[in-house]
Amino acid sequence: MANGGAFWPWALALFSLLNIATAQYDVPNPPSTYPHDYPGKPSGDYSPQWQKYFQVTDKLPNITFPMGKTYAGNLPVNRANHPNDTLFFWGFEKSPGSLTASLKPSNAEPWGIWLNGGPGSSSMFGLFFEASSNGPISINGDYSASSNQYSWDKLADYFWIDQPVGVGYSTADKEGYVADEDQIGKDFMGFLSNLVKVFPSLAQRPLQLTGESYAGQYIPYILKAYFGMPNPPVRIANIMIGDGTYTSEQVFELVPALSVLETYPQIIGYDAEVYKYFKDQTHLCKFDINLTYPQNGLIPDPEMTFPKGRFIPWALRMDRKKFKTQLMRRSVENPALAKRTPYEREVARQEWKRDLSLRQNGTIDPWYGCFLLDMYIDYALNYTFPWNLTDQPGFSYNVYDIPDALNPKVPQDASVFMNDPRVRAALHAPTVKDWELTVDYPFGTSTSINIFNALAANATAKKVGIYLTSGNDDTLIPHFGTEIAIQNTTFGGIQGFTRKPSTPWSTSDGKFAGVVHQERGWTYALYYGAGHLVPHDQPRAAYEFFRDFVLGKNNLGTVTSPRPGITAVVGGEDPKLAGVIRGGDPIYYGNGATQSTYIFPAATRAAWTKVNNAYQPSASGSRGGGHH
Repeated sequence: MANGGAFWPWALALFSLLNIATAQYDVPNPPSTYPHDYPGKPSGDYSPQWQKYFQVTDKLPNITFPMGKTYAGNLPVNRANHPNDTLFFWGFEKSPGSLTASLKPSNAEPWGIWLNGGPGSSSMFGLFFEASSNGPISINGDYSASSNQYSWDKLADYFWIDQPVGVGYSTADKEGYVADEDQIGKDFMGFLSNLVKVFPSLAQRPLQLTGESYAGQYIPYILKAYFGMPNPPVRIANIMIGDGTYTSEQVFELVPALSVLETYPQIIGYDAEVYKYFKDQTHLCKFDINLTYPQNGLIPDPEMTFPKGRFIPWALRMDRKKFKTQLMRRSVENPALAKRTPYEREVARQEWKRDLSLRQNGTIDPWYGCFLLDMYIDYALNYTFPWNLTDQPGFSYNVYDIPDALNPKVPQDASVFMNDPRVRAALHAPTVKDWELTVDYPFGTSTSINIFNALAANATAKKVGIYLTSGNDDTLIPHFGTEIAIQNTTFGGIQGFTRKPSTPWSTSDGKFAGVVHQERGWTYALYYGAGHLVPHDQPRAAYEFFRDFVLGKNNLGTVTSPRPGITAVVGGEDPKLAGVIRGGDPIYYGNGATQSTYIFPAATRAAWTKVNNAYQPSASGSRGGGHH
């Protein structure tokens, strides 16, 4: 590609997409924190007597709508010699008394847990902002609060839990932070053993363990700890992970680059020459992985080719798990570019394209190596309207939601609410630390192992349902990486799905929601019109999928065998949905809220179909959460 000096550094600003404030302490020297003892704290071991202590009885500021009973506070993880290692929870009852019911083996009412990822992100983000939140409280861009009609506590008693220890309002002594995911799993089981002492009915009721992003590592390791216990404290019925990090970073983040461009060719301005260049680079990097149904043999991680002639420390740390922190650091070496007029940008774009003809065929781009995600984002920020409008480095491309080119983004900041002294006291939260959405968590080891392979047999034997979902508009963890993870896993005696997912599903109002597929205890759903934060972008679809498929066992998309040698899929298969599904035409841009919508000319879009004729569904309605 052309001289690297022709590109703006983009990723220094990626963390700002969600207004995430990274903690200011040095990672090697994290602080020691501990819970606060509030008046009325019972003595002795945990028991139902603690329900009164944990109940949130004080009025919360800005909450002007009715809410059921909620319970919040810190419980220890039972790690030896670390009594201050605790997890913070906030639990919401579905109906009066449902959470505080006594232990009855006949009680089969489901309950759920939500975990955000990071690593180091508070699950209160899911509570407040997923689906405008997947919890009952939505915090708006002006810091007001509103009720959420699609809150998951309408379907089950639900807990949002800050973990690992030290994240959000969870606490840890300076020597007690986790070293790896195995410790996370053990800590979580220790926490659950105390939670069920306070709420005894939870021990026997079916648990739905849900989360997103780096929870794709958390939840499998929690499941690993669960399967390793002869008498676990809870009964896990299902796990559901959205846009998860199940694989190595090059697979979940870099390999799917071409599929992202095919989903949103707007990124490269529908330019056929540029697309061909990315397609060639994909092949040279061995990222053009072919999935078969069922899969024949394990898919190895492609070897990474790094840029030449420049030193980029973040690339050498691809084995670090703090991938969001890495993204924040990914900048090309130029500090910034002078402002350029649209004419100057177009001249530069044409120069870049002419440079393609001078390149040797069959060579990997030396400036980017195989970091194709970086390459196409840099291209958009420099050459493609409306992403190239900004004079700030990187703010206009949202890796979580491709069609959102707002700059700045709509604020998503819960710190004012969570650190309000009235809220802190009402939630029985620690007083020695402030709540932060994300901290630079002091751990990170490498893995390219698909942990699902080690868990699949146990999940099948113990009838734990696996639900993996993806948003079609996600750049950070595109759905193709999830599909690779599934096809690389053996479950029910067969590697991967035997049929390619292509069954359409719709919400109760009749709008196309995406694709669903189910085989041998595993379910995959692709949400149309949603990015990384599926419940935020498509709250109704996320709510109804959880209600109808996870809790309700809807069999749509299930592979069946009506007679020997014959298979069929409930709901049928649509070949148009078996490949790339094009995103919507509009790109949204403006200042803080959607001010304008840009759609490329019809002739430009029509010409693209001669290059790549991927199916594009008709518009399925606006996003529930708005653009963020």
